[in-house]
Amino acid sequence: MSAIDEYIAYVTSVRRYSPRTAQVYSEVLGDFAAFASGDIVESLTPQIIRSYEVHLLDARGLDSRTVNMHLSVLSGFCRFLMKDGRLKSNPARLVSRPKMEKRLPVFYRDDTMEEYFQKTDCNVSQENLELIRGGDRLSKDIYSRRLDRMIVSILYSTGIRRSELIGLTVGSVDFSRKTMKVRGKGDKMREIPLVPSLCEEISLYLQSVESMEGCKRSASDPLLVTAKGGKLYPMLVDRAIKSELGQVGSITGRKSPHVLRHSLATELLNEGADLNSIKELLGHSSLAATQVYTHNSIEKLKIVYVNAHPRAKSGGKNGD
Repeated sequence: MSAIDEYIAYVTSVRRYSPRTAQVYSEVLGDFAAFASGDIVESLTPQIIRSYEVHLLDARGLDSRTVNMHLSVLSGFCRFLMKDGRLKSNPARLVSRPKMEKRLPVFYRDDTMEEYFQKTDCNVSQENLELIRGGDRLSKDIYSRRLDRMIVSILYSTGIRRSELIGLTVGSVDFSRKTMKVRGKGDKMREIPLVPSLCEEISLYLQSVESMEGCKRSASDPLLVTAKGGKLYPMLVDRAIKSELGQVGSITGRKSPHVLRHSLATELLNEGADLNSIKELLGHSSLAATQVYTHNSIEKLKIVYVNAHPRAKSGGKNGD
């Protein structure tokens, strides 16, 4: 087994990284090995890593954020080799990284999301459910629209990640307590409260699955499935988000599961929720990851300040 294979096995089985993350790590390390064209452990020197960084920036034209990700993967790989005694120090730490511009999280305003939900309410109604009678073409079409709306509803109402959404099972939802158990990064479990309207929508959705499949579902079955009964996959979720949010003209820019996550966090913060509560809800490992949402709230506070503060309204002059 190569050093790269050993590391990928380590991050998968010990660090419990997702399959997608492990794949990205494997691709980055494979790319570096091809660039160095030699034994990868012997190639881990500050000079070669710096040359690789320049290659990514200049020859391949990658942005600074992507290049930093490559260097972070190499640094983690070096730390793994240090623990194993194959490296004495971490050469990646001696390589300066390109500066990154701080990007504020993009989010959808609550009024635009409310417009979306009003527009698609018909797809999740009881009357709509009664039209699903099996695996015929009409039933599949109605079911697919209900599924797409369900994807948006869960992501926006709970703020969970795309991978967490795909990993939900029927047993993840406790209707009596109105909560959802979510398995997050590092295999950590957390519990998220559900609003009554979402519980009702999930309940009706599960009835639609049973109508499609013609049988009851067990607690270990995936919560969300395709019209053919298969498990969801990342590209399907992304397509559903783009298709659903594309119905609302006021929702512009990037349409993705992560923006829905950002939107919930921003709205909760604007409504007075404390950072620690939002951190627990989102499953962040540190408060620093959650604090980025305060930037959006500060921008909103500036607008309120300018419109409401007496000296701001008078241009900073004394008196009228």
